[in-house]
Amino acid sequence: MSLALRIARRELRGGLKGFRIFLLCLALGVAAIAAVGTLRAAIQSGLEDQGAVLLGGDAQMEFTYRFADAEELAYMDRIATRRSEVVDFRSMAVIEGDSALTQIKAVDANYPLYGNVTLEPAIPLADALATKDGLPGAVLDPVLISRLSLKIGDTFTLGTQSFRLTAALLREPDSTGGFTLGPRTLIRTEALAQSGLLAPGSLYETEYRLALPPGADLETLKTTTEDTFRNKGISWSDSRRAAPGIENFVDRIGSFLVLVGLAGLAVGGVGISAAVRAYLEGKIPTIATLKTIGAEGSLIFRIYLAQILALALVGTLAGLILGAGLPLLLAPVIEAQLPFPADIAVAPMPLIEAAFYGLVTALLFTLWPLARTENVRAAALYRGGEGQRGRPHGRYIAALVGLAILLIGGAVLLSGIPELALGAAGGVLGSLLVLALAAWGLRRLARRTAHLARGRVPLRLALGSIGGARSEATSVILSLGLGLSVLAAVGQIDANLRAAIDQDLPERAPAFFFVDIQPDQIDAFRARMEADPAVTDVESAAMLRGVVTMINGKPASEVTDHWVVRGDRGLTYAATPPEGTKITAGAWWPEDYAGDPQISFAQEEADEIGLKLGDKLTVNILGRDITATITSFREVDFSSAGIGFVISMNPAAVAGAPHTFISTVYAPPEAEAEILRDVTKTWTNITAIRIREAVDRVTEALGAIATATAWAAAATLLTGFIVLIGAAAAGERARVYEAAILKTLGATRARILTSFALRSALMGAAAGTVAVIAGALAGWAVMTFVMDGTYRFEPVSAFAIIVGGILATLLAGLAFAWRPLAARPAQVLRAQD
Repeated sequence: MSLALRIARRELRGGLKGFRIFLLCLALGVAAIAAVGTLRAAIQSGLEDQGAVLLGGDAQMEFTYRFADAEELAYMDRIATRRSEVVDFRSMAVIEGDSALTQIKAVDANYPLYGNVTLEPAIPLADALATKDGLPGAVLDPVLISRLSLKIGDTFTLGTQSFRLTAALLREPDSTGGFTLGPRTLIRTEALAQSGLLAPGSLYETEYRLALPPGADLETLKTTTEDTFRNKGISWSDSRRAAPGIENFVDRIGSFLVLVGLAGLAVGGVGISAAVRAYLEGKIPTIATLKTIGAEGSLIFRIYLAQILALALVGTLAGLILGAGLPLLLAPVIEAQLPFPADIAVAPMPLIEAAFYGLVTALLFTLWPLARTENVRAAALYRGGEGQRGRPHGRYIAALVGLAILLIGGAVLLSGIPELALGAAGGVLGSLLVLALAAWGLRRLARRTAHLARGRVPLRLALGSIGGARSEATSVILSLGLGLSVLAAVGQIDANLRAAIDQDLPERAPAFFFVDIQPDQIDAFRARMEADPAVTDVESAAMLRGVVTMINGKPASEVTDHWVVRGDRGLTYAATPPEGTKITAGAWWPEDYAGDPQISFAQEEADEIGLKLGDKLTVNILGRDITATITSFREVDFSSAGIGFVISMNPAAVAGAPHTFISTVYAPPEAEAEILRDVTKTWTNITAIRIREAVDRVTEALGAIATATAWAAAATLLTGFIVLIGAAAAGERARVYEAAILKTLGATRARILTSFALRSALMGAAAGTVAVIAGALAGWAVMTFVMDGTYRFEPVSAFAIIVGGILATLLAGLAFAWRPLAARPAQVLRAQD
């Protein structure tokens, strides 16, 4: 064993005094990253293992607004051992005097191919959906049952068909809990025959789930299917990625939370650095002694590097045990709450990732104080222990830069989302730099204003302490500032989004969005709305769905990955521009135009894709390819929740295509109930989407994301609070000496305590103020550049952030004020001789 390791081992025999904060900060940061990574891996594993159950089959062929024809059904029967047909659409569940929007799933007798439906009472699905006494059965989501005040055995209507409620639908095997506008209703497909809900042009999807023979080659089947039915608008998916939306969401939110955990680890790094610095300052006599007997600076560096590495391994291991153990301990609760499967187990890769972050961060934040041990001189034995001066050698600075690059590069590689990782790294580094500058500014301001506090001794003492050489300002502001900044940003963004939804949107949004209006109903529907004095405006447009398959003769997916070309899109036709349309380039076709197909495209989306006048788009509508020329661009405002289409075509281009109409109705809240009752009674096939309820669902989703982010920020704050306690503990010896001097000069305990409290409060207020400024800037940037909205400063959450900063520093500071207050001056001053 080398000399450095022998000395390091002997020094560590003295225990971990001085390293508790080091270990706690490191363990908490590693545990947060390990726990998030373990949960992400568990969900990904569950999605992979249960892919066929979530999809409803080994593979699925999906059709928009039509059922499969004989050729397509024959093809499915050739490649599959079993097949199940599912029809999915929205409609209104109606009872006497009330109605509610519902997402209907109509199934055949083979459903589900995999997994089981859970009902209450626990009866077979076949019995629950069976027709008895002329009434088909239905099962409803408990939320819908409560909304309509139904009981088992009660009847309700879908379209013109009555159904009997037989059970509550607790769980569907093929449901991932995604966002829907209405709770679920499950019925038999044949029960829809007399409902009038699936007329030509109605908005519905059919999904054919397939049970394939063992060993079937999914990639080959996908290629064959797409080649065979290339121009028929078929969408193929299979169990390899049964829930891509959930996978993407979990991956992104998991990566985001890991990066937030890394920010917390960076805050912990401040505490780690402070703990190592305080420990090494206490070892200056030992280091000076070693120098006196001939030890070289490199040997001393290796001695304390070995100690720090050993402790970093202990802290990292503790964090890994905590981060992996908590999800395992809470597995039954977590798995019960998730709407999709999760296989919670110890996963090696998340633990390796967390260990990498922990060890690299520990080295990054301890290398500077470690390197400065080489600068300790033997003369420190005779100068009161003040021996660390100057900057470290250039090789250590190069090592610091290398460690920072390694940490950021690892985050980029391991997160899987380079843009998010680089943005988060830049944000953390930028925030730490701004907070460090704020701490420097506070210290400078305290030094310059201390003389203004003459006659107010506690305040002057507090300012002198903050501006002094051993000030805790940097540790306090760095440790609290980052977590408070995240909370401040979340508060500002959440308040602005809610204000936009609650105040701005109702001023311009319609009360209802009506869909599935048949062509022979639109005139009567408009007449009824226009005759209602409570209705202030009504807009309507033809509605078709199509897929942009080609751009200038090339597959659209090869030209761009824009959302317009991903999946089917709503489109319309019009002989003349709708009222209020602003043409930004080109010209609208003549009212009686019957030539080659033309398109008017949304200007903003065209700019994003790179389209120009004269470009040709091929749109597949119900299996029919229509190639049209872009002859105009126009402004489309989607922010008002009104009618807006990216693509509008001339009427002759889509002549004969089955379609329906959509309509927006503007009316005050007190008129909504009467309008809804009248529409659902007169036209049973029309589906009403109440904008207010849709906005509430969106608000719930935004609130959940804000809550998750706030909890992540709270974890960062917890680490910051521990750093605060460490800084207060490290400064306790200096406060004991300071209190002894002040007592000797005649200061009372109350005055000394007031001074301690003032310095803590001032530093906490500074940290909170910096956080509020950072949060306001982040909120403004998100609202202006991401949400394309207006920003208003929200004072309530800002005030709470500043008060929180003050309270946190007061609690940490005053917890270590009692020993200095109780110390006897004579004993303290004699010990300094």
